Amino acid sequence: MVKNRLPAVDGMFTMDFDNPSLIGGKALTTGSFYFPKDLGGNDPASVNDERREEVLLSSAGKVWSYTSADYPPALPFLINSEPFEPFVIAAVHLEKENLVICGQMMPGIQISDMNVGMEVKLVLDVLYEDEDNEYIVWKWEPLTGVAV
Repeated sequence: MVKNRLPAVDGMFTMDFDNPSLIGGKALTTGSFYFPKDLGGNDPASVNDERREEVLLSSAGKVWSYTSADYPPALPFLINSEPFEPFVIAAVHLEKENLVICGQMMPGIQISDMNVGMEVKLVLDVLYEDEDNEYIVWKWEPLTGVAV
């Protein structure tokens, strides 16, 4: 049986597995970018009535920082394997938008594989599943041979 693929959180990313994008916001008055779209942010040029248009953010960037989750995060994180398997989290700088977006690296990426400045791209992966559905999230994956 083929399962339905649903976003784990609505409105944060496109469900295009071949070319995924994060869905952000761009302030109409200042041109500043936000993720998620309606996040308050701390842009000193922002104004109280900041109106934003929905935009697709860059799907590749450079690792700004990284760490490993060596123990299970608190709820609402879902642990879908026992024993818990550590994973790498990357803070990725999107140059065009001048944003840093945090997210998990794909399974199999070890902390020893990581370097500040390495190029990564956005991918979609299953966070968890039930009988009928796969719940999808974005993650980062190393990008080789392509300039960002």
